[in-house]
Amino acid sequence: MKGIQQIRVFNNRVIFEFRLFRNITIVRGDSGTGKTTLFGMVADYTRARENSGVGIVSTKECVALTDIDWRNQLHHTKDSIVFIDEGAEFVSSHEFAGEIKESDNYYVIFCRDALHHLPCSVEEIYEIKTKGKKHQFIKMYPQKSYHRYEGFIKRLQRIPADLAIDVVLTEDSHSGFELFSSLFRQTSISVQTANSNTGIFRWLRDHPMENVLVIADGAAFGGEIDRVMKQIERRPGVTLLSLPESFEWLILKSGIISGKHLEEILKSPSDFIESAHFFSWENYFTTYLVSQTQNTPFVYKKSKLNSLYKEMHHAKQIASEVIDLTPYVLE
Repeated sequence: MKGIQQIRVFNNRVIFEFRLFRNITIVRGDSGTGKTTLFGMVADYTRARENSGVGIVSTKECVALTDIDWRNQLHHTKDSIVFIDEGAEFVSSHEFAGEIKESDNYYVIFCRDALHHLPCSVEEIYEIKTKGKKHQFIKMYPQKSYHRYEGFIKRLQRIPADLAIDVVLTEDSHSGFELFSSLFRQTSISVQTANSNTGIFRWLRDHPMENVLVIADGAAFGGEIDRVMKQIERRPGVTLLSLPESFEWLILKSGIISGKHLEEILKSPSDFIESAHFFSWENYFTTYLVSQTQNTPFVYKKSKLNSLYKEMHHAKQIASEVIDLTPYVLE
């Protein structure tokens, strides 16, 4: 499945309206916010259709996945929107992740706990807000400029200037780390790597006083965002958290290379990314960048960054999406 899916679930008492942009959508919130009601309505419709008193408007089939024989149900569910209730223990298993990895379904998962093994985007974590009969999905972590997530730092009266940064911390130890190391090599800023998404939390915990800009792939950071946010609030040092889709997306966005349908892809990735082929948008942008730079001077390999990308004018173009470079003295 691909494309933005517009869903309307309703009965004579409530209306739920929301859009799904990717294969995995997480819905959180306290008891009484509507999660159980929505799942129950989809489950009733799955079981009794129009006789349930529930109506569903969707171009794709909507089904409720139950705990009982969930594997068999998944094997017989294709090109559908699958709803999974809070408390379903199998959701946190690696087996479940393996089952849906090459699935052509979209999944709406009601879950309060972080799902570290699923490549969920930080952009696709929602809570339900109610106004009268109408219920809508609202992003829990809306981004600001430079793909920043800063509104949660209540103790700060304003967003600190990038000039306050002592460290740039990258999620990966390969291409992204190489580019930012090259960019800031003649400045006082230290570029370090956390080696993984999970490593970011540990680094922040172990370096409480550093003023740091964290750059990680937002396309798969959903499982880490909660505990990283809480750790940021506890740190004495300033933390700026920037979560673009991925490092490959930054390169594509920079305008350094051209590619087939690139402008359209960047404008509406949902229309191009087939869930059965790409578990995460990060995978798609990597595959696309590799394919479009083959047999060109800008050939891209994730493990070792082409030196052309590290040339100062190119590095600035790539980095400018996540950091204001104006205050820094660069080559």
